[in-house]
Amino acid sequence: MPFSADHLAELNLLAQFESTSSQEGIKVHAHSAAPETVKAAENLFARGLISQKDGGYLTPLGAEAVDLTQKLQSILSS
Repeated sequence: MPFSADHLAELNLLAQFESTSSQEGIKVHAHSAAPETVKAAENLFARGLISQKDGGYLTPLGAEAVDLTQKLQSILSS
C-alpha cells in the first residue's frame, strides 16, 4: 500500500522534530503554514504523537515515530 499524501505530510512534519531532545518542540502557524502541514499536525495530535493540535512537543509515541522516520529516511537515502 503506497503512502497517501496525508501520510507523506505527516512524515515530513515528524522529520522536523529534533529526536535528541524532548525539550524542543515546533509550532505550526495556521495563517502561514501550508494547509497540508496544518492538517498533518492535527492528525498527529489526534493520534497522540504530539502534545498540541498545532505542534508542541513529541509524546513518547511521537518520539518513537520520529526515530523510525529518521531510520527510514536514512535507509532510503543510502
